[in-house]
Amino acid sequence: MTSKQEPNRLIAGKSPYLLQHAYNPVDWYPWGDEAFEKAKRENKPVLISVV
Repeated sequence: MTSKQEPNRLIAGKSPYLLQHAYNPVDWYPWGDEAFEKAKRENKPVLISVV
């Protein structure tokens, strides 16, 4: 049986780099207020990937 994977938040991006990760099974957040607010609320660090 196959299941179609749902895209994550990166699907709304314009960057080709982000779009290539839009179907990864990770709860990715693009750089922005939403990511920082969630990290602060959950007292978690922010992982930054620079290419």
